[in-house]
Amino acid sequence: MNDLHAGSYKEAILFLVTAGVVVPLFHRLRISPVLGFIGAGALLGPFGLGRFAETHHWVSTFTIANRAEIAHLAEFGVIFLMFMIGVELSWERLRTLRRLVFGLGSIQVLASSAIIGGILMALSVPMAAAIIVGLGLALSSTAIVLPVLADQKRLNTPAGRASFAVLLFQDLAVAPVLFAIAVLGRNDGGNMGAALALALGQAVVAVVVIVVVGRLALRPLFQLVARTRSPELFMAACLLVIIGTSVTAAAAGLSMTLGAFVAGLLLAETEYRRAIEATIDPFKGLLLGVFFVSVGMNLDPAHLMSAPGAVLGLALALMLIKGAVIVVAARVMRLSKAVAVEAALLLGPGGEFAFVLIGGALAGGLVPEEVGQAALIVTTVTMIAIPALAVLARRLGRRLSAKQLGRARAEPIPDRQQNRVIIAGYGRVGRLVGEMLARHKIPYLALDADAARVSEHRRLGNPVYFGDSANPELLRRCDIANARALVVTLDTPRAVEAVVEAARAERRDITIVARARDARHASALYEMGVDDAVPETIEASLQLSEAVLVDVGVPMGLVIASIHERRDEYRAMLRRKETEVRPAFRARRTVGKGTEAKATEGREAAPKDDAKPAIKSA
Repeated sequence: MNDLHAGSYKEAILFLVTAGVVVPLFHRLRISPVLGFIGAGALLGPFGLGRFAETHHWVSTFTIANRAEIAHLAEFGVIFLMFMIGVELSWERLRTLRRLVFGLGSIQVLASSAIIGGILMALSVPMAAAIIVGLGLALSSTAIVLPVLADQKRLNTPAGRASFAVLLFQDLAVAPVLFAIAVLGRNDGGNMGAALALALGQAVVAVVVIVVVGRLALRPLFQLVARTRSPELFMAACLLVIIGTSVTAAAAGLSMTLGAFVAGLLLAETEYRRAIEATIDPFKGLLLGVFFVSVGMNLDPAHLMSAPGAVLGLALALMLIKGAVIVVAARVMRLSKAVAVEAALLLGPGGEFAFVLIGGALAGGLVPEEVGQAALIVTTVTMIAIPALAVLARRLGRRLSAKQLGRARAEPIPDRQQNRVIIAGYGRVGRLVGEMLARHKIPYLALDADAARVSEHRRLGNPVYFGDSANPELLRRCDIANARALVVTLDTPRAVEAVVEAARAERRDITIVARARDARHASALYEMGVDDAVPETIEASLQLSEAVLVDVGVPMGLVIASIHERRDEYRAMLRRKETEVRPAFRARRTVGKGTEAKATEGREAAPKDDAKPAIKSA
């Protein structure tokens, strides 16, 4: 009895040991733990050490033999992943990235699946199987690509945003595809149209029931649970919602993942969204680990070694097809070549949902066994290559950006124009300033040291030019002598000070409005001669005060008047303190005047400084 009892927990113990070894080790090596879980599944599964279990019984202690139990837990990994995708999905995020999500994402999925499916049909694969495998292989790996981009701190780069948008559309596309596979799998040879209509009707009824009940019950449920201030009860409520909606969807003939996704969408609209994410994320990570272990268990190294050329050739062909589609689609969406190449290398490999879609089709008899297994092996091989491809993508992106940098530097400054405003830095803040100037029909010219940003906004028709805003010669080329004002929006204090100092040296009477980090930095800028310094911290507090005063019922006119009065008080206070706040800065500035000519000469004589600008705009 004791042996039987211990044996029934063997798979769980082996998985926990694997997680305890894989996650810290791969995190230290800066490799995605997903690859470690896949490798562990291949090693501990029936095609790894399991091959020797019959001849060496002691080996069975270290193998995962109960594949059915692991597969059952692995399904919950995908369920929790879809739930988290629903929770993290917001209308604001969709609205912001709608052009890339529904433009670039839809082109990539539809074109890739059509090309792959067409090739399979040309190889005599049945049409339904070819479509399913094509859709499965068209998807990329959210579980690997996003963590790799996060580790490289590139999620907010143009390539990171483009990759995220495509992955988001793919995640949205999974739910209807799973529904279609479920309907096709239930077809018993009757009228396909009638079966599809009946299944669609059931699906609509089930989704409506989940949505209506969810809207009526979820918020009161979590309000009641939150009042108890019990983390355990809150966790239990989260698990109840996920499993309950998944089982309800399954009972209606839908996939459990679709039910979890709808539940996530409903909870994304509540004030408990962030707490739910923090509660469920550890479960999602652990259960996804089980899912990837099950993926590795299905990987037969002997099959791979029996025809390595064919497998690697198919893997390369898959990445080339998807990569070419992404490059073309990115260029159609007017993204730069560097962004297109980076996104193609990141999204070219297969993804985890291929195992869900193709695995479900295999279980339903919709895909021939040899075709499905080959597709899964190719998907696994390409996923293993993602970290290396991410490094290659970053290097190629830098090289292409360097070429783009040269083109941006060669862009001539426009003809002189009276009363033009110069904006130093065209990031978030600079763009907003430019939009407001354009709205009031005031001409402006913007400078930025990010070549990719310059190229992107020039394609949109904005008057943005590449260059170091602190370079006096560049300011002369921008006709600072006749400019109406200079707005400095850079986000690093030293960069702002360098631009202000260079501008004041060229023209003493120009109006300068500068972005300041805080009150101390604003005082230093006033000392340097700016007309207005806008501290981020003070402005944020004034805006918060304005909002709360209006919300509690104070008349808008009184609020605006008091906010303007308080702003003037701050400005006067900062100007009074400008002679005593930063004496060290005054000394540095005095020393710096003697070396200004030498520094400027060195800056102009070293073009490599332009290639890697130190100034960073917001």
